[in-house]
Amino acid sequence: MTYRQPARATTRRIRIRWIRVAALFVVFAAIGTALGYQVLASSSSRAAAPSDVPRREHRGAHGEAGGAVPAGTTVFDDEIPGVAKLDPDLLGALRRAATEGAVELYVDSGWRSPKYQEQLLRQAVSKYGSEAEAARWVASPDRSAHVSGDAVDIGPAAAAAWLSENGAAYGLCQIYGNEPWHYELRPEAVLHGCPPAYADPTHDPRMQP
Repeated sequence: MTYRQPARATTRRIRIRWIRVAALFVVFAAIGTALGYQVLASSSSRAAAPSDVPRREHRGAHGEAGGAVPAGTTVFDDEIPGVAKLDPDLLGALRRAATEGAVELYVDSGWRSPKYQEQLLRQAVSKYGSEAEAARWVASPDRSAHVSGDAVDIGPAAAAAWLSENGAAYGLCQIYGNEPWHYELRPEAVLHGCPPAYADPTHDPRMQP
């Protein structure tokens, strides 16, 4: 009796130790799996390109039907009215530039309905404090090249800068000095280069009453 009792006690202690070791192994494995998942998820989100990010719903008063453009829209997105309703020659030139230049041209704003343009003008008056100051940035609906489908605002800044350097070869010109993102089609620029930019829209004869 006195000889076997210590043996059973020793065996019991060994089993308890193994149970504890196994439990710790399970805990460490679970922690490792969780950390691995977080690293993978973080890596995937960093690697996502702008075009992979789902488009956010535009919450403007007039929405996409009125010309509001969701984030991440490119010159190839025909399902977006702000792109599809641009002048066909302008849109064709933009797509040639994007394809041949291997540059991603995002459309921050394109065609706009008169009501949407009027909304933007009212917002500009509120922001800048007067109609005269707002006119440096937003045209009235009856004069806006966006409403007629003849103007597009390109982003990001690097893409607009590329277009400033290379756009003339496609007839694409920056029109206003204070708006490096605003481009219109000037077919003669292919041979003669883009004309000098107006300081702002108030210097453009088309904007005069």
